[in-house]
Amino acid sequence: MGASDVLSDAGVLGEQLFQAARANAARITTETRMCTSRRRSLTNRGVEWAVSELTDVVLVGAGVMCATLGTLLRKLDPTLTIQVFERLDRAAAESSDAWNNAGTGHSGFCELNYTPAAVDGSVDVGKAIRIAEEFSVSRQFWASLVGSGDLTPDFVRPIPHMSFVWGADNVDFLQTRYAELAESPLFHGMQISTEATEIADWIPLVMEGADRGPVAATRMDIGNDVNFGQLTRTLISGLAKSEGVAVHLAHEVVDFRHKADGIWRIKVRDLERDRERIVRARFVFIGAGGGSLPLLERSGIPESRGYGGFPVSGQWLRCTNRQVIERHAAKVYGKAAVGAPPMSVPHLDTRRIDGRRELLFGPYAGFSTKFLKRGSWSDLFRSLDFDNIVPMLSAGAHNLDLTRYLVGQAMLSPEERVAILRAYYPAARDEDWEVEIAGQRVQIIKSDGRGGGVLQFGTEVVTGANGTMAALLGASPGASTAVAIMLDLLARCFPERMEAWRPRLSALIPSYGHRLRDEPELCEAIRRQTGEALQTT
Repeated sequence: MGASDVLSDAGVLGEQLFQAARANAARITTETRMCTSRRRSLTNRGVEWAVSELTDVVLVGAGVMCATLGTLLRKLDPTLTIQVFERLDRAAAESSDAWNNAGTGHSGFCELNYTPAAVDGSVDVGKAIRIAEEFSVSRQFWASLVGSGDLTPDFVRPIPHMSFVWGADNVDFLQTRYAELAESPLFHGMQISTEATEIADWIPLVMEGADRGPVAATRMDIGNDVNFGQLTRTLISGLAKSEGVAVHLAHEVVDFRHKADGIWRIKVRDLERDRERIVRARFVFIGAGGGSLPLLERSGIPESRGYGGFPVSGQWLRCTNRQVIERHAAKVYGKAAVGAPPMSVPHLDTRRIDGRRELLFGPYAGFSTKFLKRGSWSDLFRSLDFDNIVPMLSAGAHNLDLTRYLVGQAMLSPEERVAILRAYYPAARDEDWEVEIAGQRVQIIKSDGRGGGVLQFGTEVVTGANGTMAALLGASPGASTAVAIMLDLLARCFPERMEAWRPRLSALIPSYGHRLRDEPELCEAIRRQTGEALQTT
């Protein structure tokens, strides 16, 4: 494909996106003009925007973010009334589900995309250290819930986290990375080896039958495998049993309005009964995974303007040979291919799902216009409007290589996928692996402040200026750092209550108000305490 072809394709895509945005804007305008007649129709069905039940907090989605925020709020103020609305008939059925996760227990120990190398050969480990501390915050909160009887520790298991590379330049990179991380108490206990025989003892499948030249691996024995689907369903079940909390499955939030009295009106559709009702709330959190962006746009808050979404789908190779599965016991991360998005870092991953040990390799990225695994093919186009069309087109024009990479990944045959796997498991046989569809991720596109747009990876909390609404956009590391993300949200949306909540937060999260990276003794004490409570030592 030549440059002219690429520009031509980009022009066609741009025109399609522009037309979609114009159509979507027209649809929104039409819906606004029909407001009066729609309200009359709703009134006839027993629903009225102005008169409805009032709750303190509405959580949109029954994934790990809403489950975490709801549980935190109940621990901090048991008098709060909370309602949870989930579109599907089961909690944690989208991004939080075990089969849909691109990785679990992200703690910065092995993910090489968190430690980028500079041109001069130095390695920036700041993000890895931050994520390691945030994952410790999650472990502390979970340990507190185990201590109070709200959780049992069977959702988390110990598993070594390893990074593995080959080739002289990559070995140099890993050694530099190790030297930097070893200075932090959060990475105390990390091992490194450049001896092929020792690495073969750690990860025999990876080393058997391979002649890669120089190799290196790091290992953290205190890594975790976390079943976020199981964790989330337990937390949601606990919320549903709490006084003042109601969990509604198969209920879709379809619209919002913010009134002069400061109260949100949320229109909710009961999908089983095909009925609509209005719920009033003082605070709304949208934690609906890939569905968060369209809902945030419907809220109409000024802070939502200019945001767009770039959906990325994923697939796994799942091992079906139990003998092979039992021979591997680690999460082994390598380096991403040139042009690959960060969530596509290849890893040979031991997991515990539905009570069985599993072995997965991937993820293989792909492109889909859906924002959710059970979403609509029109999700991307319906998210376009005049506020985000320019950032979307700008980000697209600057990421054509990424688009081609995703399309190429989506077109891989099963045999081609196994061929990629053989870089990490040379003896892999086609008949021992099958494709498993993973979840959707929607990466953030936002204005760059200069008339263009930028595609960013990671998560971002968007809050309204008055603190009555917040939404979580983006993906990865996401679930692993959910508690830290929700603490940040509380500070932004409930600033007047944080001082009163401080003693309780310190009891739930002993490092609250501290930086473990700067306090080695506290870091080690918390590591021991959480390990004992979660039974991961």
